[in-house]
Parts: sequence; C-alpha cells; structure tokens
Amino acid sequence: MRCLGPDALRHRLVGDGLLLKTGPFVTRIRSRIPSVAAGLASVYRDYPVHEPGGFHDFDCELRAPRTLRRFYHPQVLFLSDRRSVFKPLAFHQAYPMLEWGMNWCITSLVQHRLVLHAAALEREGRALLLPAPPGSGKSTLCAALSHNGWRLLTDESVLLDVDAGTVSGPARPVSLKNASIEVIRDFCPEARLNPPVHDTLKGTVSHMSPPRGAVERAGAPASPAWVVFPRYCKGAQARFTERSPGACLVGLIDNTFNYAALGARAFHGLGALSDRVRAFDFVYGDLAEAMTVFDELAHGR
Repeated sequence: MRCLGPDALRHRLVGDGLLLKTGPFVTRIRSRIPSVAAGLASVYRDYPVHEPGGFHDFDCELRAPRTLRRFYHPQVLFLSDRRSVFKPLAFHQAYPMLEWGMNWCITSLVQHRLVLHAAALEREGRALLLPAPPGSGKSTLCAALSHNGWRLLTDESVLLDVDAGTVSGPARPVSLKNASIEVIRDFCPEARLNPPVHDTLKGTVSHMSPPRGAVERAGAPASPAWVVFPRYCKGAQARFTERSPGACLVGLIDNTFNYAALGARAFHGLGALSDRVRAFDFVYGDLAEAMTVFDELAHGR
C-alpha cells in the first residue's frame, strides 16, 4: 500500500473499493469512515493492493445505518456481499469491526481449507501452531515470537491444506487487547501498533502490523512440526507438558471453525497432523522466558 497516498487510499475506499491482498486472499473494502482509512494506512502499509475492478475473494463494506440513529449515538455496520452480518457497534469501533469482519469472511466462507482458530509461525520451514481460546495469551505470545526469529503466518486463522499436509495464513495484523498492548510496546519497541480503541466488547484493542518479511512471504506454506496449547498465568514459570496424539487431535477439533463442513476429510487431516507433530500444553508468566524456551524447542532441546 506504500504506492497509495492518503488521498488515493480514501478515493478507492469511497469509490470502487480498495483491493487489499493478504496472503492467498484479496478483499474489496469500501467505506467513507475516516478511522477505517487511517487504520488501513497505519497497519497495512507494507501490503500489496490490486488495481480497481479486479477479482476479489471477499467484499466488505463499513457504513453508518441509514436511519435516524446516525444522528444520535452513531453506529457502524459491517456488510459482507452487501449483507449485514453483525449487530451494529459504536461508530468509533469501525476499524476493529473491519478486522473482525475480515476474520469472519475467512472462518465462514472458506471451505477449500480447514480453518483452525490458532496462531501460526514458521522457523526454518517448520511451523508452530498455537490453538487457544480468547484470553489465553495466544496473541501476546504470537506477537512477541514474530519479532524474535519466527515468521508470522497468522494470528487468528490457520489454513490447513489436508492433501499437502501444510499450513499457511494471511499474515494479517495481530490483534492485541487490554494489558497486552503495553506489554508488546515495551517488549518489542520496534513493533508498529495503531492507536488503541476503547470500550469494545473485548475491552481496549489495538492491532500490530507484522514485520515486513512476514508480509512479503504471506501465504507461503510450512510443514507443521509443533502444536502448542498456550495459557498465560501471572507469575508462572514457563513449562511444557507433552500431549499425546489423541489429546492433540481433540484440542485441534475443538479449535476448528469448519470441521463439520469438511466431515471425514477434516477428521483424517487433523488425525494425520496430530500423528506427525510434537504436541504440548504450555504455561507461561514471562515473555522473555517464553522466548528462550521456544528457541530451545526450535533447536530440539
């Protein structure tokens, strides 16, 4: 997006749409809301864009409801293919709503890949998967690893190619919430975050742009080597506890968005993945210590 200045970016958003490429996907984004343009310029400046009128996988629009409500406690709607898919949010939450909407497009509309609710990073061709529910510290850990020798594949939606046995991701910005925002600012001073948005359903949120190298290789696959189920616990010493393949499989199924849609292919694909990786539960209370033990994991120690 470096080729687009602020005026050109706004012109595309209010016209035919900005065609933003993130890994294997192209998303058409339209909006007249200034905070949407500002957010995109902040965290997507290293991403490629396509010329207007080209092919796109997803169609997204953010706008105010066309009711009198727009004059009293203004709200914002997210539309996919011109259809509203969420309840309206407060107008100042337009940019986080775009990120949540783009996540929804992947988890709800992609059927040619298994989509896991997990972060994923790569090192020397081997992929680390971090499946976890909200509040586990997954995104904080992912953000720190992406600035400490690991290539970010995704923070939210891992794409598993069942036939090839590889994983990839769109390498979109990492979503950080509440205390983790300042934790990452302090731990990774080179990280680029957009201004926090307060009072959302998830609290205060900010998005961290991935390192440029991750953006340039967005969508490049890697072979899974580790599946780690993380959990942040204040004051805890970092420790791995190994999981059996069966327990790994159950954990992956619990964190797969489209498992039912792919049926038997999903079961066999996740079973094969569980058999060929090392799986662990991981508890941590300090990011610096976590970086050390993940370095040891990558080197087979």
